[in-house]
Amino acid sequence: MKKLCKFISDYMGLLVLLAAVCAFLFPEFFAQVKPSVINPMLGIIMFGMGLALKVEDFRVVFSRPRDIFIGVASQFIVMPLLAFVLTRVFALDEALAIGVILVGCCPGGTASNVITYLSGGDLALSVGMTGVSTLLAPVVTPLLVWLLAGEKVDVDVVAMFLSIFWVIILPILAGLVVKRLWSRQTERVAAYLPAISSLAIAATVMIVIGASAKRLLTGGMIVILVVMLHNVGGLLLGYLVGRVLHLSSPKRRALSIEVGMQNSGLASSLATLHFAAYPLAIVPGAIFSVWHNISGAIVARIYSRGGSTS
Repeated sequence: MKKLCKFISDYMGLLVLLAAVCAFLFPEFFAQVKPSVINPMLGIIMFGMGLALKVEDFRVVFSRPRDIFIGVASQFIVMPLLAFVLTRVFALDEALAIGVILVGCCPGGTASNVITYLSGGDLALSVGMTGVSTLLAPVVTPLLVWLLAGEKVDVDVVAMFLSIFWVIILPILAGLVVKRLWSRQTERVAAYLPAISSLAIAATVMIVIGASAKRLLTGGMIVILVVMLHNVGGLLLGYLVGRVLHLSSPKRRALSIEVGMQNSGLASSLATLHFAAYPLAIVPGAIFSVWHNISGAIVARIYSRGGSTS
């Protein structure tokens, strides 16, 4: 069973791609699953993250505040601004622009930790950045969406804050509490957690793609190009920031991956819950969910071949 779980987590990118293809080819089957299921699925992923966290993972926040600040600041500056610029350069319609901006304003995705590990990056830093950006997300994400998209739509900042709190923060806290109270039992299932998270991510992608297959065709190739540029731009700019600030190679890799890989499942969930009047807003998140796992697997292979020295 452990070998199977390792296989699933090692080939998460391929699993997500297959899930997306199946959902796109047979949308009528997956469309029967209501998008409201996305939130519980994200909750499962976040709960697993809480179970996987250790006290040592939080020490990096206090022992290396400069690195964490650089990472989180880059996360919430590079991706939102890049999203805004891309929507203007490619003149996306209102709904698609909202979707791209939503993706850009979300915290880092949990898959970034797996990709950082595979790439030989600074895993402790990656986990620290993911944790801090996720904790800040209930406040920062709604405000950024309001600043960048508020001129077009009415953004309910309070409702979005509550959504992120229930879907992200509470499950992580629950995972931490469970691990604290039942540490031995938690250690027994630790080897299975990456596979469970990978399956949950793949299931989320299936649900999102299944619900928006027709909209994906409507969105056209232009939005796919924008999403790819958004992700690749984040990966490159994140690495460049680390290079300019003379961070070590493992830190640069962690920063690159953390900035470029977003919690796109959360973006799709927020689009469904708060932008129902703009159905196409879910499309960028759906595409990003697939693409950033593929690009992440490619980047991990490239980085891992580069060695671990600065």
